[in-house]
Parts: sequence; structure tokens; C-alpha cells
Amino acid sequence: MLNQRSKIKDQNLSQNSKLEVKYRAFYLSLKIIKFLENLSNNQSLRIISDQLIRSVTSIGANIIEAKSSASKREFLNYFQIALKSANETKYWLALLKELSVNNADKIQYFLNETTEIAKIIGSSVLTLKGKTKL
Repeated sequence: MLNQRSKIKDQNLSQNSKLEVKYRAFYLSLKIIKFLENLSNNQSLRIISDQLIRSVTSIGANIIEAKSSASKREFLNYFQIALKSANETKYWLALLKELSVNNADKIQYFLNETTEIAKIIGSSVLTLKGKTKL
């Protein structure tokens, strides 16, 4: 019985995280932007920071665009772009983690959250592809 309740609770958490993916993406963007403001100001980190801000904010922006799309196909396209942005964000974070060893733990947190968001978006994309005739 306890095991069954645990599974139900896990399913509810999973459903809530899917419903809240736009908020998770928003707050991830906000946290990364604030974190980057405190990094050293050398040229390479500045360039990586600019790219990272573009890619991480693109995740949430495309999720929001998807919510107001006119068709399932358009919705799917925006979610696919959001997924690509999440994957790009992981790249920039991994690069930043190697260059900013003193902040590795914080950057790993961002990587983990980005990975979770990407999994949610990817799952949605697969579901949509199964339901949408392309």
C-alpha cells in the first residue's frame, strides 16, 4: 500500500512539473542571469554568458509562444525550438563549468534543472508527435 501511494505521489509531482515547466524555465533564466552578473568580467566568460542568456531565455519564451499558437503543428514547432534551446543551454553551462571551477556546484545545479526541463519538454514533444499528423 505504501509503495502504491509513493507511485501516485511521484505521478502527481511529475504532472505538476509538466504543468509548471514554463515557471521552471522562467525561474531558471532568472537565476542564471543573476548568477552571471557576479562572474568575472573577462572577455571569454562575457561571450559565453551572452550566449547562455540567449539560449536559456529562449526556452521559456518558446514555451509561452507555444501556449498561444494557432495549431497543434505550430505548438509542436515551438516546443521543439524550446527543446533545442535547452540542449544549447546545457552546452554553454558545461563549458562555463569547466572555465569557472570555483562555481562548479552552482553550475551543476543549473545543468540538472535544465536537464529536467529538457526531459519534460522532450516528453511533451514525443506525445505531441504521436497525436499530431505531420
